[in-house]
Amino acid sequence: MAKLDRNGVKIYYEVHGAGPTLLLSHGYSSTCRMWDGQIEALKDRYQIVVWDMRGHGQSDYPKDPALYSEGLTVGDMRALLDTVGADRAIVGGLSLGGYMSLAFTASHPGRVRALMLFDTGPGFKKDEARAKWNETANTRALDLEARGLAALNTSDEVKLTKHRDAKGLAGAARGMLAQQNDRVIQSLDKIAVPTLVLVGANDTSFLAATDYMVAKIKGSTKAVIPDAGHASNLHQPALFNQAVEAFLAGLVSATTSP
Repeated sequence: MAKLDRNGVKIYYEVHGAGPTLLLSHGYSSTCRMWDGQIEALKDRYQIVVWDMRGHGQSDYPKDPALYSEGLTVGDMRALLDTVGADRAIVGGLSLGGYMSLAFTASHPGRVRALMLFDTGPGFKKDEARAKWNETANTRALDLEARGLAALNTSDEVKLTKHRDAKGLAGAARGMLAQQNDRVIQSLDKIAVPTLVLVGANDTSFLAATDYMVAKIKGSTKAVIPDAGHASNLHQPALFNQAVEAFLAGLVSATTSP
């Protein structure tokens, strides 16, 4: 319910509850509102930080294309943790938010107590696959510029959103959804914190990516949410929260055991 000034770009964020810090990042073209069910379920035990990425929701929509990037997004996440006084946090996100959580972990491993990856992928090793992904991201940006917010899909996490216009989303597609290298996927085997990798059973586009991440991240925990698609936290909130709370409870027991 405040805004963080990042060199003139204002980033909207909310802080709920008290306890260990949990930073949740939304998917592309969604906003922090997609986490309302998790805020309600967890705020009595955790300090939950949610936010709108640049170009989304109530954050600023910079005109300069250079102000949208993976590096700046990771910097926004670090600044949020600094602002709420969290040296370390449980970092989690869905789709683009999950990818950015991986990017944050690769850049600032000392700031991450645990990692939660929901319906997401780690990017691409092969240049050709990454180029195809980036072409799709640019096509999405062009469509947003041509048709405005009418170009958004009607998936559940997107239907919850309110954006002022589509220009920020176009910038985010080119600068944040598109990927410049294989840094993130190459970092998976270096992750040394407890990690939950969760996917909806019907989220067919990310099932293989989930298996890949579980194979690469040592000691990771896999959870599959039945009868759920890409927005697994919205499709099956009770089962999603149950899986998350079980993972978080394991963190507590691990720190209190002799």
